[in-house]
Amino acid sequence: VPAAFSFVRPPGGPARGAMAGSDEQQVVAPQKGSIMGGRGLAAALQRTATPQQRGGDRAGSGGSVITLRGSTETVVEFFGYAISSILYQRGVYPADRFAPVSKYGLSILVVQEESLKRFVGEVLQRLRGWMLRSQVKKLVVVIASQATGETLERWTFNVQVHEEVAEEDGVVSRSQADAVREQKEIQAIIRQITASVTFLPLLDEPCSFDLLVYTDKAAEVPEAWDESDPKYIVGGCQQVKLRSFSTKIHKVDGAVAYRYDEHEPSDRCKELGA
Repeated sequence: VPAAFSFVRPPGGPARGAMAGSDEQQVVAPQKGSIMGGRGLAAALQRTATPQQRGGDRAGSGGSVITLRGSTETVVEFFGYAISSILYQRGVYPADRFAPVSKYGLSILVVQEESLKRFVGEVLQRLRGWMLRSQVKKLVVVIASQATGETLERWTFNVQVHEEVAEEDGVVSRSQADAVREQKEIQAIIRQITASVTFLPLLDEPCSFDLLVYTDKAAEVPEAWDESDPKYIVGGCQQVKLRSFSTKIHKVDGAVAYRYDEHEPSDRCKELGA
């Protein structure tokens, strides 16, 4: 069983489903074994046709536009490939549970094990719905020791949205050069994840993972999700900042924090953007 959907809320926060100011956030993640059926990861990675992909909306000769929906599909698709890459590169699952897929001009290892595909695919579907309402603040991939439950690594992807575009459900002009730049930026992040084996400590014990989604407190949380803590690293840690990419509506930047016992112990690791 790979993980649990959980969400984290500051003490004294409103009950599940209650409305609160958008400047406050909650952390959400799924129950173990609670996600059944669904379209799965493969379907989640097949982007919905958007106006700029169909060539239906144009912004002048040789130009196009990107919508909030199109931008959301790009970000969610990236998260799917990033999650698979992290699980493969960090050895959370055996290599024979992955298969190569050509994407972003790269060969990326994607999960093939059915229950894991369903789990990640359902998380991405829920994430898509929240992002279409501009309610997602960050996605965190937590890798923990199976024996102790202690967090060993936190891969954090912060999500920023162009608020005016989101509020008006508008469109942003986008050139071919913008599309090329976006792909190169995503390539750079995937390559950093692939290279993580060269700078992160070896995970020499069985590990599990959790997916945490930070949302506005106004976001509706499914009954299948449980309240949880943010699963910070306890004690010393080090961090590596990852590259960022922008769709012109969303900006995603990342960092990975990992336990580093040579540091002086503390209540929890102070992570970038935490």
